[in-house]
Amino acid sequence: MKYQARKNALILLVDGTIFYGKAVGSKEGSAFGEVCFNTGMTGYQEIFTDPSYFGQLMVTTNAHIGNYGVNDEEVESDGVKIAGLICRNFSYQASRPDSDGTLEDFLSQNNLLAISDVDTRALVSYIRDNGAMNAVITTDVDNLEVLKKQLADIPDMNGLELASKVSTKEPYFYGDENASYKISALDIGIKKNILRNLAKRDCYVKVFPYNTSFTEMQSFEPDGYFLSNGPGDPEPLTQAIATTKEILETGKPLFGICLGHQVLALANGISTYKMHHGHRGINHPIMNLMTGKGEITSQNHGFAINKEEAEAHADVEITHVHLNDQTAAGIRMKSKPVFSVQYHPEASPGPHDASYLFDDFITNIKNSK
Repeated sequence: MKYQARKNALILLVDGTIFYGKAVGSKEGSAFGEVCFNTGMTGYQEIFTDPSYFGQLMVTTNAHIGNYGVNDEEVESDGVKIAGLICRNFSYQASRPDSDGTLEDFLSQNNLLAISDVDTRALVSYIRDNGAMNAVITTDVDNLEVLKKQLADIPDMNGLELASKVSTKEPYFYGDENASYKISALDIGIKKNILRNLAKRDCYVKVFPYNTSFTEMQSFEPDGYFLSNGPGDPEPLTQAIATTKEILETGKPLFGICLGHQVLALANGISTYKMHHGHRGINHPIMNLMTGKGEITSQNHGFAINKEEAEAHADVEITHVHLNDQTAAGIRMKSKPVFSVQYHPEASPGPHDASYLFDDFITNIKNSK
């Protein structure tokens, strides 16, 4: 019955290209954002709630989405962060025994527009050829001219500051206050599983808003500092970059992930750039140049650091390289216990090949105490 009642829907790209589909559930209207794709075969709930995806229309390349429902433990923030969902086949039933509900209900509760029955292979191929771009998904299929005008007014992701949209408004604590190590974490879009990984390693974390000063972060008297993942362009994060520069002057351990990795690079005078279509999936191959070992990693980013500038920097060493395109995927400072990676060692979803990076961070803290 739901299938028969579904409304016609479409995806309109900013260059005028159209892909057709059907609305999922009863949700109607339009959703705007940058269209991108994720190649993960599982973990859709974690992807949809990852703050790094804020403002993006997510295309899932896996043919079936929703088939195992949702679970209350598998969220990475306080709600859905993507702007809209585009998929091939949407499953209205949840087959997993420990499911807490269907994906349809979850999306409805979060007021998210989703469309299915889309030729996602063709759409992904188009993005790969032409790059990630702004788009609108809509059930208002008869008002294309109005939608084109509205779409033209949507700001481009390049130069867009989004960390303020997802960061905590007030500082909060995570973990056991009697833990061995204290961490000051800058929330520019932090995932819950990062906090879980730190707490599991005997850390008590104080999480600060994106525009927190160094003085305030230092007042917690931490043993180490952390720069989180997050959405948008890193260059507009002037306060975060300034705070990071002051952290570096302390000589204390610092660990950055994803957007935090880019902020660390900018704090060292290394520029960043918007990628053609980014890296988003849970099977990306990385080479650890320090050990010579390969890693299969979880990634989701549309910006990267300038590899040539990192190689030329006197106090920075590239530690990890993405094997698909040779982009810089990790750096460390030669004179300080400071390092960062472009990918997600906390996974969720994804493999745990890179979880050792949290252990390396703790080792740096131990050696610095």
